[in-house]
Amino acid sequence: MHENIQTSVMQYHALEVSQALAHLHARPEGLSDKQVQLRRNQYGYNEIPQASRESLLLMFLKQFNSLLVFVLVGAAAISWITGHQVDTYVILAVIIINATIGFSQDLRAANAVAALKSLLVPSAKVLRNGQRITLPARELVPGDIIILEEGDSIPADGRLIESKNLRAIEAPLTGESVPVEKSVEPLPVDTPLADRRNMLYKGTFIAAGFGKAVVTATGINTAIGEIALTLSQIKPEKTNFQKKTDALAKQMALIAIFSAILLFCIAYFYQKTPLDEVLLVAIAALVSSIPAGLPAVLAIVLAIGANRMAKRNAIIREFTATETLGSVTTIITDKTGTLTQNTLTVCKVLVPNMPEWQVTGQGWSPIGNFMHGQTVVEPREIPLLRQLLIICGWSNNSDIQHDKEKNVYRLVGDPTEGALLVLAHKGGFFPGHDPSIEKIDDLPFNSNMKMRATLVNNQGKKQLLVVGAPEKVLARSTFLATPEGILPLNEAWMHQLKQQIDAWSMEAMRVLALAWREEPFQTQRIDEQEINNLIFAGMVGMIDPPRPEVNQAVAACKQAGIRVIMATGDHINTALAIARATGIIDSHTPHQALALTEQQLLALDEKEFEQAVYTTNVFARLTPGMKLRIAETLQRRGELIAMTGDGVNDAPALKKADVGVAMGIMGTDVAREAAKVVLADDNFSTIVSAVEEGRIVFINARQTSFYLLTTNFAEIITLVVSILSGLPVPLTATQILWMNLVTDGVSDIALATEAGHGQVLKQKPIDPKENILNAEVLPFLLINASLMTLLTIIAFKWFMTEGIEKARSAAFVIMAFCQIYNVINMRSLKLSIFQIGLFTNSYINVALLISIAVQIAIIEVPFLAKMFHFQPIPADEFISLVLAASGIFWLGEIYKFIRYRLIESDE
Repeated sequence: MHENIQTSVMQYHALEVSQALAHLHARPEGLSDKQVQLRRNQYGYNEIPQASRESLLLMFLKQFNSLLVFVLVGAAAISWITGHQVDTYVILAVIIINATIGFSQDLRAANAVAALKSLLVPSAKVLRNGQRITLPARELVPGDIIILEEGDSIPADGRLIESKNLRAIEAPLTGESVPVEKSVEPLPVDTPLADRRNMLYKGTFIAAGFGKAVVTATGINTAIGEIALTLSQIKPEKTNFQKKTDALAKQMALIAIFSAILLFCIAYFYQKTPLDEVLLVAIAALVSSIPAGLPAVLAIVLAIGANRMAKRNAIIREFTATETLGSVTTIITDKTGTLTQNTLTVCKVLVPNMPEWQVTGQGWSPIGNFMHGQTVVEPREIPLLRQLLIICGWSNNSDIQHDKEKNVYRLVGDPTEGALLVLAHKGGFFPGHDPSIEKIDDLPFNSNMKMRATLVNNQGKKQLLVVGAPEKVLARSTFLATPEGILPLNEAWMHQLKQQIDAWSMEAMRVLALAWREEPFQTQRIDEQEINNLIFAGMVGMIDPPRPEVNQAVAACKQAGIRVIMATGDHINTALAIARATGIIDSHTPHQALALTEQQLLALDEKEFEQAVYTTNVFARLTPGMKLRIAETLQRRGELIAMTGDGVNDAPALKKADVGVAMGIMGTDVAREAAKVVLADDNFSTIVSAVEEGRIVFINARQTSFYLLTTNFAEIITLVVSILSGLPVPLTATQILWMNLVTDGVSDIALATEAGHGQVLKQKPIDPKENILNAEVLPFLLINASLMTLLTIIAFKWFMTEGIEKARSAAFVIMAFCQIYNVINMRSLKLSIFQIGLFTNSYINVALLISIAVQIAIIEVPFLAKMFHFQPIPADEFISLVLAASGIFWLGEIYKFIRYRLIESDE
């Protein structure tokens, strides 16, 4: 027998407590053991099931499903059949290395859903059979009555049935940094999740107060569970870089196949060459036209870029994200903890009829000054400010702890009270510092009264200290403290104070008022009825401040052609204030495009929604689903998206984004696992550094790929022209492989270390559709390959009179040294080597020396020359060939000068 209570679809926030209990067949004293067993059979345990994952063997085998791999396997098979085992082993080694790299990346990418299990609460306090017990949270079922107190993690989604000054911190789910006041009253059906004050959500926790709730959803049916389901349904898509390399590999594979078939047909059918010789020619064509080292080299380029980013605090979880960052056109960032510090900081203080004071310092550090303009104010010298700080410090249950080892300050307790305690510390008035003030009784924050109160003994006199919402404190105040003395709080004063409150609120400050009352008091405990006839002491304005470096980072993004969008679960006024402070919106932003909430977005049709997403840079009160929809809308338009965030609510968009960027310190495990990049310092400006390195990675990937392709094109064109001219093959398959392994294998890795030249962040983002080999570099490639071919064939024919081995030796020297000179060309596709410095890259210098030494040895050392069928070349002839090969370097310099200095300067 099942109890059909439909936990996942019922809008419990819209029901009265009695209705919610009735619908869940629950009672205030808890479920019986029989009910629990029935519901567990129906709903299972309160845990997020492990997503099914493909086997490691299948994941590894999938790496071989590539046209380039198929062609290389075919070449290896032909090499083996014809007895060329060395060629076979080299080709197979490249295939396996490439597959291993792909396998390790795919293995990392499948961990996002599993990370959600870490959010399960290990235990929960629950009423069963009328008894309060503690049990593993996984044993909760819908209808259970859970008990929650300050500091408790919430083990399941629930509808409040009892609340006493209860406040919950829901930033991990909704992005709202300020604790949310909870109540039991029903709400309208269309109330957004972030505003459902009578609901509690799994994975968040209690900041203060006491409450009881009836469990409405467990496991996968919770809000966090739905996020896990969303993550599991998002199909991993190929990264932008993978798409580009796939396109390049297909192009090269088709060229290889076409070249091999063409040569086979010409040699076998036209020239009547024997079959075994034809197969050798075909293998030579296949090997020469496939840049066998390309996958490994590109992986090295990405790895070097990832290492550079790590040094700049951007940890790359997926190598291909290093290049993708260079193409990012839009960054969608959360507010809390990403643009801001995720702390509340009092930045303004006002005492009636006195100047407004600014307070320096940020976060939980108790270091800061009170300023009036440029003048530092000493609070001890101002009695009214001293009284206000006493209220801040003693009407407070939070604590600031200093981790001396890491030199960081941490909050224990409510963030709002923590901000007031930090303010008191900055002024030098706080518990433990002044033994003459003793706390007698304390009334925690009351959501109905919207204030808290503390009874103290201040130097033998009882004082009632009150902190709360300005309108509530003013309503209970009769007097106010001014430099002229204690004055009646008349309408003129009330009007002036409300104007100040409104002004601060427009700056997205959270405003609190402070007041006190002297004796007499009837008892040693606080009576709510006695919280009246207060003396208004002043008010404070607090914000979750922007990170100090964010403004400059946002400006750098704009300069780099990158749009920055804020997508937060917080209130729209707060979002707008932070957006203005960080430069996301400015005076040039159209008023109608300032900010939109989710409710406003839902009211739009699809066309209007798309237009809003294209023109608006601030979105507030968003749910995870809406963040995901915004990201998908931009991607459909062709934008390359980087999504930053730290909370559970960011995980789906982090995974869906082209580059998910999570916070390493404040971020949840879920966010980090869903992201491709993790910021070790939680610094938004690190994104800009990562983008810069990403652009350098793309440039290096293009230069190394271009270098390999130029060589391979030259080799295949040389073979084709030789066969068509009736000449023997100038280079055998083994000689080509050796050349590619030594010259390419050393130099391409060195090219991957090239630093950026010029100010890459002043350029537009790299077009996501721009291929590694594009029309811009094609002329350079064809010119270089043509000259290499011409020089090689001339040398080959020149030395043919001295025998085939001598001719191939000369052709080898020309081709090898053309490649060596071309390394210098490829350090920059636009700048002359004399602009960037001939010897500025030590890795290139070492690579060239190694390549030169090895290529000389292979021809001049008798044992090696015999193995590869070379014949030693006299020194004068060798030098002549090397000088002839230098033509490729001078041609490159001339091309760059004409193309990028003369032509572009005229344009």
